[in-house]
Amino acid sequence: MSWTSAAIRDASRAGDYGRVVHLARRGAGLSQKELGDACGVSQSAVSRLEQRGANGVYDTKTLARAAAHLQLPPHLVGLADHAAALAANADTDGSVERRNFLGGAVAVAAAPAVAAFKAATTEPAAADGGPAATLRVVTGGYRRLDGTTPARQLVKPVLEHLELTQSLAKGVQDHAQRNRLAAVGSEVASLAGWLSWDMGDYGSARTWYGAAVKSARRSGQPLLAAYQLGSLAQFEAHAGNAQQGLSLAQSARKALGDRPPVIADAWLASVEALCHAAAGDAEASDDSLKTAIRFADRVTNDSTPWPWVFTFNESKVAATRVACGARLGRSDWISSAQDSATAVLSSGHEKQRALLILDVASGHLASGRIDGAFALATGALEIGLRFRSGRIVERARALRRSYATPRSLPRVVREFDDRLYEVFL
Repeated sequence: MSWTSAAIRDASRAGDYGRVVHLARRGAGLSQKELGDACGVSQSAVSRLEQRGANGVYDTKTLARAAAHLQLPPHLVGLADHAAALAANADTDGSVERRNFLGGAVAVAAAPAVAAFKAATTEPAAADGGPAATLRVVTGGYRRLDGTTPARQLVKPVLEHLELTQSLAKGVQDHAQRNRLAAVGSEVASLAGWLSWDMGDYGSARTWYGAAVKSARRSGQPLLAAYQLGSLAQFEAHAGNAQQGLSLAQSARKALGDRPPVIADAWLASVEALCHAAAGDAEASDDSLKTAIRFADRVTNDSTPWPWVFTFNESKVAATRVACGARLGRSDWISSAQDSATAVLSSGHEKQRALLILDVASGHLASGRIDGAFALATGALEIGLRFRSGRIVERARALRRSYATPRSLPRVVREFDDRLYEVFL
């Protein structure tokens, strides 16, 4: 099987590096024992590696050696080129375990990044090499940790990562290298904005999203600039600033140009739907959602990649319809789209799942199913408290405000109130 196959690329994008190795090994006609012998590990170690999944913990050295033997580009198993070389050539056991991308990134983030930077200033670098490659992999690791880690724990190292990226960019003379570092800086700033938003710090979120837009423009990558403008539009829509969100979405459209990738069109249409819903315009929101699903139907494994966006498909559009329905008080939208949004509701990103559950709870509430609404909301609130997510807690408070309190509160509402009122984040 070629490493360019859709199945391998899909597994890599999902962070399931064990499946990447499994598919490549089968394609090469090798047994697990043969690959293990080539990598200096047992057959059972290869078997365990292949079964770790998207949330597994990977050994950097084994991944790198497997990729080298199977002639897989290191990025398909979450490693930068020079990070893979360091790991594959290590003489000691050096088992560095980190979640997802961090298995191949954080362990080599500091010194190798500086070393690669120095090399890049004296030698020509490949388009995907140099310090930008290392920094981007680390950024991907932090993004994946966001699904399982409180934002308050991540924001400090992410901001330090941003400072490192910016400081390296200042000393680069090569124009192409400087642009690549500006692109990485944009991605890191966007992540800082997302984390600030999760903490309920809207002022910092706007600052970092704005910085992401500026860096994207400096990078000379219109697609990245469009994504960051769209991300800021999405934030403003959720914050209730509909017109500002629509204006930013329009700017993102202009940045995309005349022939954007279909996945970009699909995602941006969903952002526009959220903005229209925030403005209370159900008809315009529905039109944008229909546009989004029409483009999403055309997204294939061979579509132009948008590497800083997770998979966007019909399930994501359905989740957006649920979110729009919650803001418009349209329980029919929520009930009709809930089943199609199952992939998002069952995703490993607990914080995003909690937000969607609160939107589903809004649909139950609008339909008069009080017990079901607050049972769902209580479960989502517990996730928010575990991650100390200000965004989830505030969304839970908004749900409670939308419920007209009767003289006699149902027990499930009283229990929800008791849990919510003791929260101080």
